[in-house]
Amino acid sequence: MSASDADPLIQMQNVDKFFGDFQALKNINLEVHRGERIVVCGPSGSGKSTMIRCINRLEEHSAGRIIIDGNELTDKVKDIDAVRREVGMVFQSFNLFPHMTIAKNLMIAQQLVRKTPKGQAREIAMHYLERVKIPEQADKYPIQLSGGQQQRVAIARALCMQPEIMLFDEPTSALDPEMISEVLDVMIDLANDGMTMIVVTHEMGFARSVADRVIFMDAGEIVEEAKPEEFFDNPVHERTKLFLSQILAH
Repeated sequence: MSASDADPLIQMQNVDKFFGDFQALKNINLEVHRGERIVVCGPSGSGKSTMIRCINRLEEHSAGRIIIDGNELTDKVKDIDAVRREVGMVFQSFNLFPHMTIAKNLMIAQQLVRKTPKGQAREIAMHYLERVKIPEQADKYPIQLSGGQQQRVAIARALCMQPEIMLFDEPTSALDPEMISEVLDVMIDLANDGMTMIVVTHEMGFARSVADRVIFMDAGEIVEEAKPEEFFDNPVHERTKLFLSQILAH
């Protein structure tokens, strides 16, 4: 690791992102330290997903600086590859390969990116399937699993790369209500183990119980940032109060 524990693991400095004439991110400044759990919330189209996709270089920022564990994200492929090895990402859709067994879904990136031998890749896959509590599903195919199980496979797949940082982009929003808690339980276990996490979610109970900080975004800006108790019990900005009144009423 190139950054010391005292340095932020993630730094975003004056980051802008444009899609054509549309500005999706406006002057984003954020620091995340090792082991911190950050929850990002806000209305649809507020820039939440774009922000975390920039951290993983799935989107290229238009201005400003993004530094991940001492590596600045530039156009150099080496920088991007170095960062992607450190940053795991779990999406709203599970993105599993339907023609591969669950174990093979977990092995393929290890073998291609980390050059892990097949036997060792299988051992690592089984370790993380145990971690997300579905080792018995290893030789099944994605279609044979529930949505909640598939999302747990997606989390295990990201963990197989042994990342420093986990990004979650609305990981429960495509799930039926009874499956949400099984995915959140896995994420809570990860948080308790000290994983650095940024989670885009509308699950406010998770935010209140797990987050070190909650960030509220609207119209491409970070509007408010506070510890959960402050954020929920004493929000400062009118936009935050309105958002919370709407989301907590459901």
